[in-house]
Amino acid sequence: METRTLGRDGPEIPVIGFGAWPIGGGMGEVDEAQAVATIHAAIDHGITLIDTAQAYRGSEGVIGRALTDGRRSSVFLATKVSGNFSAAAIRTAIDDSLAALRTDYVDLYQVHWWNARYPIDETMRALDDLRRSGKARYLGVSNFGVREMEEAMKTTPFHSLQPCYHLLDRSIENTILPFCQQEGIGILAHSPLAKGLLTGKYRPGHRFAEDDERARMDSFADASLRRVEPIIDGLAEIASGRGKTLVQLSINALLRNPAVTCVLVGAKTPQQVVEHVGAQGWRLTEDEFDAVDRLVSLP
Repeated sequence: METRTLGRDGPEIPVIGFGAWPIGGGMGEVDEAQAVATIHAAIDHGITLIDTAQAYRGSEGVIGRALTDGRRSSVFLATKVSGNFSAAAIRTAIDDSLAALRTDYVDLYQVHWWNARYPIDETMRALDDLRRSGKARYLGVSNFGVREMEEAMKTTPFHSLQPCYHLLDRSIENTILPFCQQEGIGILAHSPLAKGLLTGKYRPGHRFAEDDERARMDSFADASLRRVEPIIDGLAEIASGRGKTLVQLSINALLRNPAVTCVLVGAKTPQQVVEHVGAQGWRLTEDEFDAVDRLVSLP
């Protein structure tokens, strides 16, 4: 597994990480034994960064149970405080997360999103207190824009940003990626497969189970699926010509950008983990990426 440095002076982490939203049930129920087997497969294949959150339903508990066999020491464990970003709520949230994860520290603790209701200086001081206490080794933010990061940095430096980034939404390339590269902030890209759009599995007429968040997403309505279908098919053809899958190409294309430290990919099965591992260790040629760029730039 390839690795990159998190931020300017952080640890080496794998270029592919395990995003835990799916095993928490947000995209349909996942049997716990299967979820644990999937986590174990990820670790065994070098995907040793696991990212979860207070808001990821029961995923912290599942991860905690998966790491009780001595695997904790080999994992870079990241979680987030979600919703209430007051100092008191953050202190409670980290203790709850540590209990669920069955550990006494996390490697990375993040603010899940920007919320102007809570003064960012109070939030960041609370995070820095956790770092000083040893409950968190590194700090990060998630879903922040440049202005929000600039505000947060005034109080406490942090190592990472976790933004949404995939081939169908490359908006962070305009300002966020250059800013983070300039400031030495690592990028942990979430939703790299656009909630599954970039797997090629979902076509007009597909219906999700009611417990799957995608059942209520406009991006999976038939009109949206018809609109992206030519792009998906074109990307799949490029991937096939390289002997790779659409999933592998979609992840690999993000890793071309040196500002990206790690791509967080959700998985529900060990088989999906194996496919994700195949997204690293190679590089699209300039001609291949130009073809990708033309496709995803279609109006």
